[in-house]
Amino acid sequence: MSHVYFDHNATTPVDDAVLEAMLPYLRDQHGNASSRHEFGTRARQAVEAAREQVAALLNVQPVQVIFTSGGTEANNLFVKGAAAYLKPAQIAISAIEHSCVVKPAQELTRQAWTLRRVAVDGRGQVDLADLDDALKVPTGIVSVMLANNETGVIQDVALAGERARRAGALMHTDAVQAVGKIPVDFAALQVHALTLSAHKFYGPKGAGALVIDKRIELRPQLGGGGHERGLRSGTENVPAIVGFGAAAELAASRLATLAPRLAALQQRLEQGLTALGAVVFGAGATRLPNTTFFALRGMDGEALLIELDKVGFAVASGAACSSANPEPSATLTAMGVEREIGLGAVRFSLGKSNTAEQVDDFLRALATVAQRLRKLKAMTV
Repeated sequence: MSHVYFDHNATTPVDDAVLEAMLPYLRDQHGNASSRHEFGTRARQAVEAAREQVAALLNVQPVQVIFTSGGTEANNLFVKGAAAYLKPAQIAISAIEHSCVVKPAQELTRQAWTLRRVAVDGRGQVDLADLDDALKVPTGIVSVMLANNETGVIQDVALAGERARRAGALMHTDAVQAVGKIPVDFAALQVHALTLSAHKFYGPKGAGALVIDKRIELRPQLGGGGHERGLRSGTENVPAIVGFGAAAELAASRLATLAPRLAALQQRLEQGLTALGAVVFGAGATRLPNTTFFALRGMDGEALLIELDKVGFAVASGAACSSANPEPSATLTAMGVEREIGLGAVRFSLGKSNTAEQVDDFLRALATVAQRLRKLKAMTV
């Protein structure tokens, strides 16, 4: 039985064109980008070409792109690196941030910083009035994700950025889930720093970037040979960086056609889910065109995931990084979703290879699985 993959927010398959771009740097072009001979020069040229491709996707200058091992490292580099050059103050983050923003922010509280979580409403949108209230206190850093990894809800980062700047704070956005799915322009977002990761838009795992305002000072988190303008030491992963660049160029070329196609599939899915009585979280907000986070009342999300996997459909019960946590996701809790409903949450995330037929097959399978689970539950009561 072949499985249908509906978990693209966790990771995407590497595009064939991306793999083709990477292969020479896994074979003959194996030089270290810091070496001075011909092999090293070719590797350096490949890294810088990829930097230009990533920069073009976000409408920034290549010098603003700092390559990292992924989104987690990039978020840590900004939060900890920026804080190191600031006087301890408040760090304000949205209540729905990924753990790789939350945990470094929590670490700052051991260094005389205070942590303020900015509330979201029932649709998962950041409460800008609560942000205004938070900014009444001296604040050094604000971080608001561009698109939530679970609900797909898109935040008005530009408005949050304007407020942060007026308050004299540095503004960061984790755009890992947004890049490649919606247009992302660094300057238009009013941010000082932005995080992205290649494997969320058909690039390889192990390649990410922090895009920064050139005026921002960051303390490196890795000491060593001074790679990436001294901000991220370590021998560059040339094949992954080349793949990152290729994926960025592909994302830019496909955005105008891919997003509407995914949105049509999303609408088809959600019409079917509504007919089954499902709750779609964040339904009233602007969301990514590929993401649907839903629950069937009385159903356990983990049980649904397992049973759907058995019949050939790969979905997630929330953020992949916290799938072992038996509690409802922090995002749904912040949105005020009842615990019982939250425990039933399933995340469905579309990708470029998915079809309408696959969506219809999934809906039929979901109806069958849910009916079977309800019968089993009734028998055990």
